[in-house]
Amino acid sequence: MGSRKCGGCLSCLLIPLALWSIIVNILLYFPNGQTSYASSNKLTNYVWYFEGICFSGIMMLIVTTVLLVLENNNNYKCCQSENCSKKYVTLLSIIFSSLGIAFSGYCLVISALGLVQGPYCRTLDGWEYAFEGTAGRFLTDSSIWIQCLEPAHVVEWNIILFSILITLSGLQVIICLMRVVMQLSKILCGSYSVIFQPGII
Repeated sequence: MGSRKCGGCLSCLLIPLALWSIIVNILLYFPNGQTSYASSNKLTNYVWYFEGICFSGIMMLIVTTVLLVLENNNNYKCCQSENCSKKYVTLLSIIFSSLGIAFSGYCLVISALGLVQGPYCRTLDGWEYAFEGTAGRFLTDSSIWIQCLEPAHVVEWNIILFSILITLSGLQVIICLMRVVMQLSKILCGSYSVIFQPGII
């Protein structure tokens, strides 16, 4: 009972994380609050992977919904044995939690790549990835951020939003991983109880 409540609480935490991921990813399309850069495709290419909107957002909301249904539907039966039904539900929970790890992990990786690559901006040489060859060193050297002339403050914009996406998706990975461990322990403990039950009697 306690593990079910804990699992339900963990699943509920995924909902605000997914919603914030969608919001943060959308903000990446409007540097400095302007829509012209998105319409003219003058954004970093990693925002078009929809890592926050689709994978860490919508897909995670679907996964969370399924997990909550599995946690709350105590009367679900897929076979004659009640023990069999519980293990089947636990197996489904592991599968969807693993999908959650994959979706949020995708967002984590893409966001990290976007952060290291740097923004697509206008410099004295035209539109380019001004910091692509720095291997992320520009993140700790704010003196070179002035190379990006347009959009205004795009470096700070990208760093803050991609960092938030990394944090949100990282938390999702941790929560889903905790769920997998909890469900696996339930299967193992359940198996042992079934094995040793006849001996005890």
